[in-house]
Amino acid sequence: MKRNILAFIAVMLTVCIGAQPSQAQLKRFSIGPYVEAGFPTGDFSNFHKPGFGVGLGADVKLVAGLTAVGSVGFMYFKGKTDNNISYASAKVIPVRLGLRYTLVSILYVKAEGGTVNFTGDYNNGTGALFAPGIGIRLLGLDVEGKYEAWFKDGTHGFWGLKAGYNF
Repeated sequence: MKRNILAFIAVMLTVCIGAQPSQAQLKRFSIGPYVEAGFPTGDFSNFHKPGFGVGLGADVKLVAGLTAVGSVGFMYFKGKTDNNISYASAKVIPVRLGLRYTLVSILYVKAEGGTVNFTGDYNNGTGALFAPGIGIRLLGLDVEGKYEAWFKDGTHGFWGLKAGYNF
């Protein structure tokens, strides 16, 4: 877990230091908090209720329209009770890195990959993740719709809505 966070910080610093400012008046780096809601799909929805998460995201403009993005957060999906069987809640720490491409003005598409650390009693250990999405960014406000899939002992997927503000 600590290695994932340190790797995220190292990559973001490397990109920041290596980025050549083409237009000095434009801000090339931003960071800020986000909140998200997740709605489980497939087998994941059989055992878990809709969840929520919080985290910290950062981005660095690379070239016109293309931005490197990353985030680290915490997601929680409460376990369901079915036929007197209680399923463990999913407490997960996702670390994501990816690219965002601005299509027009404020509309963008994004693809992220990374690791996910399951904590607690549910599926303990580390897995991989993939999260494509589409969103809008106006000034510092960022709103995104996405599908995120976690891969460890099967696929744990959910539709998500993420809102954040970058400084």
